[in-house]
Parts: sequence; structure tokens; C-alpha cells
Amino acid sequence: MKSVRELDFFKNIREIREFEFGFFYYFDGLVISEMKEGVHMTWGMAKKAVKAAVEIYGEDMPIAYISNRINDYTIVPSDWIKFYTNRHQLDFYSVVGSTKGSFASLVLEKMFFQNSINQFTDIEEAIEWSVAKIEQRSKMSSAIN
Repeated sequence: MKSVRELDFFKNIREIREFEFGFFYYFDGLVISEMKEGVHMTWGMAKKAVKAAVEIYGEDMPIAYISNRINDYTIVPSDWIKFYTNRHQLDFYSVVGSTKGSFASLVLEKMFFQNSINQFTDIEEAIEWSVAKIEQRSKMSSAIN
């Protein structure tokens, strides 16, 4: 699997934030995460990435999120409830992974995540889909205003 740093798309980067649990790459309306090997991701960790997104984008920008699962790690699926009770929202969510573990945890996440989760095995396909969705949403918002 490819890291986002290996892609031509990386030239569009706005900001990179490194946390003890992983890297978050912030593009226009798109966040891509790559967690470190063996991390057990909790809401406390996720809050740091959410705070960074608010600093970069503000409160109202549509966000697409891609979890690029290049390493094995686990997520506390029930922490999605904390994500929503704190009034956070993702417009589009995709998971890129090819290991049994990445899709096994995805099954649990789907039980707690309120919107659909898209699955990809190729990061470039996930980016293409996400960028198209962000552009559609932006056009719809412009037409309304």
C-alpha cells in the first residue's frame, strides 16, 4: 500500500500534523490519516486531529476523511458516539486497506458511524472519489447561496 507522501496528489498539501499516534495530512476539504503501527485509537487521540481540522478549515467547511490503513492498528468503535455527541460531522468517510484487520475493524465502525463508509483498496481511487464529492457539495452550496 502507498503512503500519501508517495503520490502526485501530495503536492496539494496544505498542512501536515504529526501526533504520537499518527500523521494527518490536510488538503482543501480533505483529511487523510495514516496511523502508526500498533496504535489503539481512542476519542482522546481523535480530538487532537479534530481540533487541528477546525484550526485549518474553520467550523463549516465540508470535510472528506480518508483513513489510509498502511499499518495495523485498532480503533475503539464506540468512540464514534463521542464524536457525534461533541457535534462533529464528517461529510464523507473512506477507508483504504487490504488486510483482514483493516476490514474487520471496519465492520465494527459501521455499527457506530452514522453515515456510510466507503471502502477502497487504492488510495488514489479514494482521493479521486472524495475530491469529486467535495466538489459536488461545494457546487450545491454555491447554487443555494
